[in-house]
Amino acid sequence: MVFDEEARVQGLLAAQAKAEELFDAIVEDRLVRAGRSEVEVSKDIHVLARKVLGVARYWHARIVRAGANTLLPYDQSASVRVLEPDDIVFCDLGPIFEEWEADFGRTFVLGDDPDKLRLRDDLAHLWDEGRRHFERNPDVTGEGLYEFMEARAHEAGWELGAGFSGHLVGQFPHDMVPPPDDVHSYIARGSDRPMRRLDETGRVCHWILEVHLVDRQRRFGGFREELLDLGGAAVV
Repeated sequence: MVFDEEARVQGLLAAQAKAEELFDAIVEDRLVRAGRSEVEVSKDIHVLARKVLGVARYWHARIVRAGANTLLPYDQSASVRVLEPDDIVFCDLGPIFEEWEADFGRTFVLGDDPDKLRLRDDLAHLWDEGRRHFERNPDVTGEGLYEFMEARAHEAGWELGAGFSGHLVGQFPHDMVPPPDDVHSYIARGSDRPMRRLDETGRVCHWILEVHLVDRQRRFGGFREELLDLGGAAVV
C-alpha cells in the first residue's frame, strides 16, 4: 500500500501549529483564572476553539485539571475543582484540524509559588531533554526513552505521574486513543521495539512525547506534550 507520507507529516505539523494558536488564544482570553471551575474552563476552550479555529471534534476528551487533580493520569476521573489564586493548572487537548489530530498540553501557574513555578519550567526542560535523547539514539525503544524520562524526573526532584511518557499519533481512528493493552503504541516499560519503525500497514510511526511530573507530598503536578519526532526543538 502506498501512503503520501509528506502529506501526513505536513498535516500533523499543521495540526500542532493550530493547537499552539489555540493555547495562545486561551492565554489571551484569560480563560484559566481563579474562581472558575475546571468544567467552565473546558467548556470555554471548546467555544473558543470553534470560534477561532473552527474545531468541531476532538480525538480524546478535553482535560483541564487544577490543584490536587493534577496528580491524576489521563484515564483517572476526578471531582471537579474550582481554580484557586495560587493553583497550578494543566490543559491536555486533542483537537482535530482538517482530519489531522493534534495532542498538545501545557501547564499554567496562577500565583507565585516557587515550587510550582519550578515544576512548570522543569516540564519544558525535561521535555527537551527527552527529544534530544531520542534524536541522539536512533535505535531507542519506547522502554528506553521512558526509563530515561523517569530517571531525569527523579534527578530533578519529581516523579512521573503515569506509567508512560507518550504514544503513537496519526495511526488510529479519530474516536480512539491508542489501545491501552498495546504496549508498543506507548513510550513505556515493555515497549521494546525501536521507536523509528514502520507500523503493520507500512506507515512511518510518529510519536507524542508527554511529561507528567508530580510532587505527591505537596500534592500537585504538571503536564506538557507535543510531537516528538516532527518539528523544531522545544523551548529550552
